[in-house]
Amino acid sequence: MENFEYFAPQNVKEACALLSKYPEEAKVIAGGQSLLIILKQGLISPAFLIDIKGIKDLDYIRYDDKDGLRIGALTTHRTLETSSVVRRKFFMLAEMEHRLASIQIRNWGTLGGNLCHGDPASDLAPPLIAVGAGVKLIGPVGERVVKVEEFFKDYYETVLSSDEILTEIHIPVSPQGGGIYLKMGIRETDMALAGVATFLVLDKKSHTICEDIRIVMGSVGSTPLRSIQAEEALKGQKIEDRLIGKAAQIASEDSQPISDIHASEEYKREMVKVLVKRGVEEAMTRAVAASH
Repeated sequence: MENFEYFAPQNVKEACALLSKYPEEAKVIAGGQSLLIILKQGLISPAFLIDIKGIKDLDYIRYDDKDGLRIGALTTHRTLETSSVVRRKFFMLAEMEHRLASIQIRNWGTLGGNLCHGDPASDLAPPLIAVGAGVKLIGPVGERVVKVEEFFKDYYETVLSSDEILTEIHIPVSPQGGGIYLKMGIRETDMALAGVATFLVLDKKSHTICEDIRIVMGSVGSTPLRSIQAEEALKGQKIEDRLIGKAAQIASEDSQPISDIHASEEYKREMVKVLVKRGVEEAMTRAVAASH
């Protein structure tokens, strides 16, 4: 790695001031699980490294029945995985974490760092989009809230300005439903070749009609992708095999994978089809269980 000057601000205000002073020359490091790799590879060579890991005010999980779940950006993957309130209220997130990399990485890597890295293969982003999450961004002139769905712009590129810091993830209270994140990788804990998060809400009377659904695909485009057309094919309909198969086919066509050393475009599209089918079926089963 090239030489750099190291800063360890004690609060968000100090960190933002440093970013404002060195907007094009500085990089923020939290857990460093992604940043250190690209530093060692020489892909970037910042003159200044701003380490925010010590800002304790950004490490928390809070839940309120009216407001929903708020998670500090420096919360680790392992903390999310083992949180009792997350397991009760947003089980899909805790379940997803169990297969995210190794336990050593989950013990140190942060949720905010994961999102800001902007990797389209992130396991975290699709489930957050599926439950309607947003992120709080703070800069020198104030704060703004952006939906996670709108946070990503392209490969490893987000809407985060050079002088802003992501400080919080907010998940609003969701309607009672069922959610699941499924992925296909070389190994269970590898980055996904294709991943799909599904969150489904059934009608309160018969528990067979799809009242609402979100289908979010990861690692098959330059950003996480929602298949709006697949969702529309299921909304207001009685969930049955024929419709699930139709939605899976639509999602496969909506995906935008590219061939690489791991798998071909055709294989990834087929995986999307399989994962959407399994995801809708399991999300429905969980939605039914949640209604009783």
